[in-house]
Amino acid sequence: MTTVQERIDASETRIFKAVFPNTTNHYDTLFGGTALHLMDEVSFICATRFSRKKVVTISTDKIDFNKSIPQGTIIELIAKVTKVGTTSCVVSTSIFMEEMYNYSREEVVTGKFTFVAIDDDKKPTAIL
Repeated sequence: MTTVQERIDASETRIFKAVFPNTTNHYDTLFGGTALHLMDEVSFICATRFSRKKVVTISTDKIDFNKSIPQGTIIELIAKVTKVGTTSCVVSTSIFMEEMYNYSREEVVTGKFTFVAIDDDKKPTAIL
């Protein structure tokens, strides 16, 4: 049996995406709704890998868009469990932006997503 910390470490999830025109707004920057969608997706994968149970998003908290993400950049989404409750866990998620043709990299979006584990009747169940 692994410890909770080992499960947290093993469930960290990373996804890379290129920012193409179909994901941008009229300012040629990543649409905020698309960023939220991607963050929820990587957070869901992380929570599922951590718990190995059915989980659903129940809350998002403090999503900070610190810098716009222009078309033609690469983004990396990183999700990590930061808090574990009886039936829920909190996943902190960041988006890092990289230029395609140099080595600049910076954290540009951060947020927290809370998931609850559910049973087959869609009722909360122990997450561990």
